[in-house]
Amino acid sequence: MYVIVVGGGKIGYYLTKQLLTEGHEVLLLEKDRRRQSAMAEQLGDVVMQGDGCEVRIMSEAGFGRADVIVAVTGDDEDNLVICQMAKKNFQAPRTVARVNDPANMVLFDKLGIDTTVSSTQIIFNLLEQQIEPGEIIPLGALKNGNIEVVAINVSERSPVLGQTIQDLRLPGNALIISVVRSDNAMIPQKDTRFENGDSVIAMVVAEEEPQLRHIFAEVHS
Repeated sequence: MYVIVVGGGKIGYYLTKQLLTEGHEVLLLEKDRRRQSAMAEQLGDVVMQGDGCEVRIMSEAGFGRADVIVAVTGDDEDNLVICQMAKKNFQAPRTVARVNDPANMVLFDKLGIDTTVSSTQIIFNLLEQQIEPGEIIPLGALKNGNIEVVAINVSERSPVLGQTIQDLRLPGNALIISVVRSDNAMIPQKDTRFENGDSVIAMVVAEEEPQLRHIFAEVHS
C-alpha cells in the first residue's frame, strides 16, 4: 500500500514511522524546509519538501498512484484542500483528514472527505462519558504533558486477538481508556478480551506511541 502523509508534525512523523515499520511504501510531505531536512536525517528519502496544497507538488509526490492520502497539518483549511484536490485531480481512492476544530467535522463530511479524525473530539467524548461535571481535565494539560490519544484497530491477524488487557505488556506511560465494539464504546476492565473488529482508544506519551502500536500490529505470513 502506498500512503502519502502531508504534514510533518508529531502525528505525521510517528504515523510515517509506524507505516514504514509495517512494510508499507510511504512518502511524508513537509512544507517547511528545515523541518523536512531534520526528519529526513531520521527517516531517509521518504521525506519530501513541498507544499501539499500545490498541484505540481502533488503530482511529483505521486498522488495519482497513492492508495491513501492522509492530511495531518495543523491547519484545517489546508487539510480540507489537500483531500479535495486529491479526490478531484488525482481520483484518490481514500482520503483521511485531521480536524483540529471539531466544529469543522460536519463540513469535512459534507465535502466528501472519506475519514476525519479529531483527537480533541475523541478526548472530549470520553471525558464527557466518564467524568462528572466540574471535573473535566483541561485539554491543554494533555498537550503540555506530550500525551497523544491514539486509535488502534484489532484485526484477525493481530497478536492481541483473544487476549485480555491484563495480558498485555504495555509501555510504562500508556493507558487503554476505551474499547469500541459494534459502534458501542465501553470502559475496559483488566479482563476485557479483545475481539476482531475492536477499536482500542489509548492515551500514551508521544515517544512510546510506536511501541504501543507494535503490540497490536498485524502479523503477516
